[in-house]
Parts: sequence; C-alpha cells; structure tokens
Amino acid sequence: MEDAQQGDRIREQVRRHYGDIVRQRGQSCCDGAACCGAGAGGSLEHAVRLGYSADEAASVPEGANLSLGCGNPTAIASLQPGEVALDLGSGAGFDCFLAARSVGPEGRVIGVDMTPDMISQARAHAASGGYANVEFRLGEIEHLPVADAQVDLVMSNCVINLAPDKRAVFAEAYRVLKPGGRLAIADTVATAPLPAEARADLALWSACISGAATVEELETILRDVGFEQVRIRPKDASRALIREWAPGSRAEEYVVSATIEAIKPRGE
Repeated sequence: MEDAQQGDRIREQVRRHYGDIVRQRGQSCCDGAACCGAGAGGSLEHAVRLGYSADEAASVPEGANLSLGCGNPTAIASLQPGEVALDLGSGAGFDCFLAARSVGPEGRVIGVDMTPDMISQARAHAASGGYANVEFRLGEIEHLPVADAQVDLVMSNCVINLAPDKRAVFAEAYRVLKPGGRLAIADTVATAPLPAEARADLALWSACISGAATVEELETILRDVGFEQVRIRPKDASRALIREWAPGSRAEEYVVSATIEAIKPRGE
C-alpha cells in the first residue's frame, strides 16, 4: 500500500510539474525550477546539443519543442515509410512530428501523455501543422491506451525514468509492439547509488534524476518482460548537461543519459 501511495504522489508531482511548464510557455522552460532537459540557451540550441539537426528542430510547429529531452530517440529509430510509431510521454509533440516525416502519409504516429495540458498543446500543434498522420491520447505509460500488437516502434525521450513502475511501462511497450517491433529510447540511467534524500525528493524526480534506474536494473526488466537484443549505451559526456538541470544537487555524479534499444521476438 505504501509503495502504491508513493507512486501516486510521484505521478501527481510529475503531472503538476509538467502541466505548469506548458502553461508557462513564453517564460524560461521551468521558470527557475529543476526540470528534465532544461539547460541554458534557447530551444533550438538545446535540441542541437541533444543530437537533433537545426533543420529538424526548426521543422516542427512553433512551441512543440519544450527543451525537455535528454537525447534524440528518432536518431536511433530507423523509421520507415508506412510504419506505426508510439511515443511514450509525448509532451507537446516534438518527437512525434519528426517521426511523422519518416513514416510518411501512409504511416502513423501516436503520442501518449498523462498531462492534459500537454495533450491539448500537442493536438493544437498537429492541427496547425496539418499532421493528419499524428494523434495524441491521454493516458499513463504504465497503462497504455493502445491495443495489442499495433505498433512497429516504441520511442520515448527522458520520460520512463519518471515512472514509479518501470516494469509495467516496459511490459506495456512489449504488449503493444508487433512481433519484431523495437524500442528506441533516450533516458537517464543511474551510474552510482543515489543518496536516500535524493531518492525521496519529488522535485528531483520531476527533474529526471531521482527515478533513474541502473543499467543492470533496466537490462533485467527488459529481458524479464521478453525483449531480446537489449542494448543500453550510457553517454558520459551528458554529465555537463545534467549538471544544468538541478544546479548544486551533484546530479551529474550519479546520473547520465543513455540510449536504450531492444527487439520484441518475431515469434511472439
């Protein structure tokens, strides 16, 4: 019961925090508060630091890039025309709109986010940009509003660390993937045990720090739920970026960004 109550507290903190961000558009990303991906500089500069091209960052509707990621999952997605992609924690739609260019009009992109304000913004951006092949659904990534075996790719950008039950997230990703489907995720991972006070700090959860799992924990979860060809690649160079998320917290001593890839077996 205590674990469930703590999970609810974390989800409510994250939902409130990221709802505040989208409502405060036009101010600095987090208005001075710790926030996943909120570094120095503008949204275009931040996107380039994460591995997007300037062309990619400029191609999406204005306001879709909230500078909240820790990598570029579309760079490892290898999306093909006609495929169906699902973005976990899609925010204002940045990665969804980039994926839409790759899957083309015959493909489809679904974004899922638990924050109503984010969903409203993303839908408005999709309408203004004429993205007929992109849709956004309100829901928790531990309980995806997607039917079984519907998508070719599950991607996510610095969101799964925010979930209290990561096993449920990856089990849901496995469920909705078609046989042979794949994961392409950018997220934070813990490289050393976080201090107990950091783990208990809900603000640092929202900053994509306290909820980071170790590479070993993630590998075990992914294999337990059925994934194969698991590849997790930490990026030590990301420590400079992470230092900016929560200045003074020493987060960069414990957490780095990483790419996470895996395959659902074709025989499933």
